[in-house]
Amino acid sequence: MSLAEAIAALKAGRFVLVHDDKARENEIDMVVAAEHIKPYHIATMRKDAGGLVCLAVANEITSKLGLVYMHDIIAEMGKVNPIFSKLTEGRTSYGDKPSFSIAVNHRSTHTGITDQDRALTIMKMAEVCKNIDNGGIEQFARDFRAPGHVPILIASKRLLHDRMGHTELCVYLTQLADIKPAVAICEMMDSMTHRALSIEAGEKYAARFGIPLIDASELKANARVA
Repeated sequence: MSLAEAIAALKAGRFVLVHDDKARENEIDMVVAAEHIKPYHIATMRKDAGGLVCLAVANEITSKLGLVYMHDIIAEMGKVNPIFSKLTEGRTSYGDKPSFSIAVNHRSTHTGITDQDRALTIMKMAEVCKNIDNGGIEQFARDFRAPGHVPILIASKRLLHDRMGHTELCVYLTQLADIKPAVAICEMMDSMTHRALSIEAGEKYAARFGIPLIDASELKANARVA
């Protein structure tokens, strides 16, 4: 399917599959716009994808909320306990630092982990993004608690020009779709091989359910990133 079809699907609250570079993670993420999230989206991600359900958010939003990378939080804790400094040494096998920040729950959730709870947390975070310059910061501080069950991922400032991770690829898609810059993403796993789902298996899944599958190369070409 084309990039235009993926954009239309994201705008309509349907799933999109995004494959990153084969030389990087070489994984497929199941993606849905945060503003359209429903419990059945979480259930589908949990059953058909099986990875970690996260919320990728644009840098201009997270910076206004004062969020920082978990890597930096742990490194700062190294001043208290040197073991924390050890934990942040080096880089991942795919070459850069993870985009994880804190994990949150909305205060009206129960345990925070159910399909209903996670969908509510993500939907309310989409509202924070919408209201970021009109009470969203206060809304975040008032209505959420941490730690929680929805990890927030911070996109790089210049997106694909800075980093080629799923966080950036998917937030870039929200720009193209002209929707709130927050998406729920989940890696697709393979319970037969116990590894990430292969691109071939991902293509079969996409065809079976009529879900657009976009490769990082298409997004890089659109963004004119070498």
